[in-house]
Amino acid sequence: MGEAYIVAATRTAGGRKGGRMSGWHPTDLAGQVLNELVKRAGADPALVEDVIMGCVGQAGEQASNVARMAVLASNLPDSVPGTSVDRQCGSSQQALHFAAQAVMSGSMDCVIAAGVESMSRVPMGMQVVLPAKNGFGYYMSDRVKARYGVEDFSQFTGAEMIAKKYGYSREKLDDYGFASQRRAIAAAKAGAFDKEILPLEITLPDGSRELHTIDEGIRFNVTREGMADVKLVAEGGVITAATASQICDGASGVMVVNEKGLKALGATPLAIVRHMTVTAGDPIIMLEEPLFGTERALKKAGMKIDDIDLYEVNEAFAPVPLAWLQHTGADPDKLNVNGGAIALGHPLGASGTKLMTTLIHALRARGKKYGLQTMCEGGGLTNVTIVEAL
Repeated sequence: MGEAYIVAATRTAGGRKGGRMSGWHPTDLAGQVLNELVKRAGADPALVEDVIMGCVGQAGEQASNVARMAVLASNLPDSVPGTSVDRQCGSSQQALHFAAQAVMSGSMDCVIAAGVESMSRVPMGMQVVLPAKNGFGYYMSDRVKARYGVEDFSQFTGAEMIAKKYGYSREKLDDYGFASQRRAIAAAKAGAFDKEILPLEITLPDGSRELHTIDEGIRFNVTREGMADVKLVAEGGVITAATASQICDGASGVMVVNEKGLKALGATPLAIVRHMTVTAGDPIIMLEEPLFGTERALKKAGMKIDDIDLYEVNEAFAPVPLAWLQHTGADPDKLNVNGGAIALGHPLGASGTKLMTTLIHALRARGKKYGLQTMCEGGGLTNVTIVEAL
């Protein structure tokens, strides 16, 4: 089996719902990431053999195979194929797995794995709600409802279930959310994201134009007292908007090659993919699977949690990384060191390669070796990826 090298990794700075990035059509947004990956790798764009793109809201402006549309909106030749992946929040992490598997097998030598989500222009759940409202049915069949005894699968319900199972109070979650914001503030001020972010021109309300380079979700004036005043999402629960991931517009991607591709491109690798795992579990509590997926991945990789230098665990809701820490016994000082989705935003299908981009750059900036990335996904799924920085 061959190797899978990551030779370029980039992301846009996130935008809030209706915010600075909302003027970008998602197809064009993703196309800019493809251009930047080719530029960073110094690659002949014709050498790209496929583009695999994660996207959850595949409706409206993100319909009709957004990956192929992104290729057509980029500088890549129209001979480059594209396909779109939906593994819910892990969509572009799965795109990376597919890309790595393609080059490791030798069936392809150079593949781009990417993700895009404009949650301003394609609202969350639009691909489910719109058909149901227009009489085209609902995604859950009667058989599924009867099997699990629920009318719907809810991530909000799952997050509250995890908080209750592991005994997390509102105050504990607020402490975590505050820490995420503080880490992101420190990282932004230190320029920790500068090498990974692709600056994009945006139009401001007054008609002027400027480059968007800082994640809009970071609340530079955050206070612990202010977080305590945020209303609960559900009466009797413990989660608030301040301890949940932010709705976000963004795109991200990585270029993956094997030895043959590396020579053809003449590129210097940033990292190598050492292990990939995907697992599934209870679709009702749903968000707990990263705990067990990580356990399985480490076992299959012949590693222990302490062998990993940095962890990226997506902050869909604060109980998820907290439960992950508790279950794995991981060092909290190695977790989401530059902040997570609570502060930086969670652009659904783009988050997988977004987190990988941040992980690779953080490892290299610190002179560290191994990184592990995982995230909870709708339906009780999780992807786990272990990389080695070079």
